[in-house]
Amino acid sequence: MKDEQVRELLYQALETEIGGVDVYTTALRCAENDDLKEEWDKYLEQTKNHVTIMEETLRKLGLDPNEETPGRQVVRTIGEALVESMELALADGEPGQAQIVAAEAVVLAETKDHQNWHLLGEVVKNATGEQARIIKEAYEQVEDEEDEHLYHTKGWARELWIESLGMKAVLPPPEEVRDVDSAIGQAQAEQARKAMM
Repeated sequence: MKDEQVRELLYQALETEIGGVDVYTTALRCAENDDLKEEWDKYLEQTKNHVTIMEETLRKLGLDPNEETPGRQVVRTIGEALVESMELALADGEPGQAQIVAAEAVVLAETKDHQNWHLLGEVVKNATGEQARIIKEAYEQVEDEEDEHLYHTKGWARELWIESLGMKAVLPPPEEVRDVDSAIGQAQAEQARKAMM
């Protein structure tokens, strides 16, 4: 493995979590549905914990959590753009639209986050010694929560759009009702939504 790329991945993972706190904080201001607010509030608290876990992981690996990398700056810029998109939607004032923009922003942020943790899982499979143990400890604490964040919010984004189009939506979405935590489960939940209407 390329140690420098593993290091970059770790820093990007931390920055994604830090940006995730801002994304969820802003998304909660956009949320109108009470179930969605409850879900995102839980995810915000989990994401704050993920920041702590990543900072501790970096320290255990002998790395400075405050170190800047080019990739980390890119991740930060993307997170800031997602927050700005929600702020624009809030300023527009169109009922329901900021909530949809927020759901899409969360999906975009969680897609990167989910990939980070998937890749850290690949690192764990190929690393050895203390590095593998330290990263595995973080991975086991976070990865399942990331699956939920991504797949449940994808369902929310879809159903909120369907509702805004004047069609019958399933709220909360099937992904949440079925507690989906995989791409296969998400596809099955989407197929089952007709029976839930």
